[in-house]
Amino acid sequence: MENKKQKSIKNSGILQIKPLITEKAVMLIESQNIMTFRVDKDSTKSKIKKEVEEMFNVKVEKIRIMNRGTDKYAYVKLNPKTPAIDIATKLGMI
Repeated sequence: MENKKQKSIKNSGILQIKPLITEKAVMLIESQNIMTFRVDKDSTKSKIKKEVEEMFNVKVEKIRIMNRGTDKYAYVKLNPKTPAIDIATKLGMI
């Protein structure tokens, strides 16, 4: 289940993303260096990549999108030089 303390992050008014704090999301952070976000329905991979790179000053390697009902989720794989666990700690996820 999703944590109710989900913080909404808005940067430069372009895109609204919310980090997911679930068991699966934390497992992906620790094992595969992947951050999980709930994003706007009209978001594209290129918009998400640009926004994440600007907000967290990281390099994104790959993005996968999952549409589930009315929600859209982005699985963002970060460059190995930037551990996702560091960003999750800064956001207060872990």
